[in-house]
Amino acid sequence: SFALTRFPRMASLTGFSGALIGGLAGCLTSLCGLSQGTSPGFTLLPAVMPFARLSVQLDPLAAFFTLVISLLGLTLSIYSYGYVTPYYGVKNVGSLAGFFNLLLLATTLVFCADNAVFLLIAWELMALFAFVLVVFEHEHPETRRAGVLYFVMSHIGVGCLILGFLLLFQVTGSFRFEDLHNIGAKLSLSQRTAAFFLFFTGFGIKAGVIPLHIWLPAAHPVAPSNISAFMSGVLIKTGIYGMVRVFFDFLPPPPVFW
Repeated sequence: SFALTRFPRMASLTGFSGALIGGLAGCLTSLCGLSQGTSPGFTLLPAVMPFARLSVQLDPLAAFFTLVISLLGLTLSIYSYGYVTPYYGVKNVGSLAGFFNLLLLATTLVFCADNAVFLLIAWELMALFAFVLVVFEHEHPETRRAGVLYFVMSHIGVGCLILGFLLLFQVTGSFRFEDLHNIGAKLSLSQRTAAFFLFFTGFGIKAGVIPLHIWLPAAHPVAPSNISAFMSGVLIKTGIYGMVRVFFDFLPPPPVFW
């Protein structure tokens, strides 16, 4: 779709058809994983830095959220064929379709990453691609302001996540989710509480938890409708995924005051 920007109809057909096929493949894969109760995984690329493997694992939690994003990606792709027709000759439809695919990819990697470093890389890519799509109609000042607010809040959130994972790394010496399982039992109450508030802030910003939601009512209305639907349906749910992963897998049992 990026290569076909001068031919908007072909760019739309290529880009959104690719997203549709990807969504269908994601639905089948996640349903197979959920029905069989397995957790398949593999390495995407050799280790490019210490403590970081670019590897994925489709455990039941990842499979559930992958099913959600795949269903929405599939249906939004069908909707987008007609939605983007007024953009022909006016806006860059090829870029819209291309970045939509990249956003689907990055969000899927957030759900399937099996270590904290890869999760943070995918998280940052997801924020970047979402920012590009939010400011797609950048000729409007309110769109640019909303995009900057979203980007600033996203980076405040990822800063909290980095500190939270570094706190867990101090104890385990590993960023692998397998090694972080039930790490809360090895932490003092003050360490667990510090980690809780760091992760709650980082994931809560993305999830739009009050009062960390200030970016959400600004960014969603200015984005194209198909992107706004994706952000409402899936993107903010990445924060819920992170909370479930960390609070129920890494840090149990929680104190009552949490």
